Amino acid sequence: MSTHSSTVHNSLGEQIYQSTGQSVACCYQCGKCSAGCPLASETDYPPNQILRLLQFGDSTLDEKALRSLTIWQCLTCQTCSARCPQEVDLPKIMDFLRQESWRQGRAHPKARNIIAFHRSFLGSIRMTGRMFELGMIMDYKRRSLNFLQDLLLAPKLLFRGKLHFLPHRIDGAKQVRRLFDATARKRGRTE
Repeated sequence: MSTHSSTVHNSLGEQIYQSTGQSVACCYQCGKCSAGCPLASETDYPPNQILRLLQFGDSTLDEKALRSLTIWQCLTCQTCSARCPQEVDLPKIMDFLRQESWRQGRAHPKARNIIAFHRSFLGSIRMTGRMFELGMIMDYKRRSLNFLQDLLLAPKLLFRGKLHFLPHRIDGAKQVRRLFDATARKRGRTE
């Protein structure tokens, strides 16, 4: 990455490199990441094609990558990274793309429930210092509006002791909340 190109045009690929240290230019499109990806057949772009969109440095193609459903469906299972002969950490790139897509308000409409789950999960940890399953489920239902989805599982989970009505608080929950708040301030975002 030359300093000249980053001052003239700061493409998404260059932003990824600056933020994560991962160069999209290293990918030579062997397709091993896509061949091993357990969700490649469910995505709008296979993983190697996401990298290809980013390699051109074109704002229109960068936009396609940010608006793709693929970045939200990535499981971060590391199969692609394990198979990559160039050792490109694709899950790290996908994580950056999700954050940037969300920050810019360009998330794919079908990613709405994924984002709702993500926010509910992190909100639960922020509030109690650890996972509070029932609170997270209730918050997810509120955000996603999927009130009846999996409703019949709740009694089974309660009976088996997997769901508790009150959260288990940990020592240091306030410190965890402060970490979340400091990170949100640093990124200029409030949740």
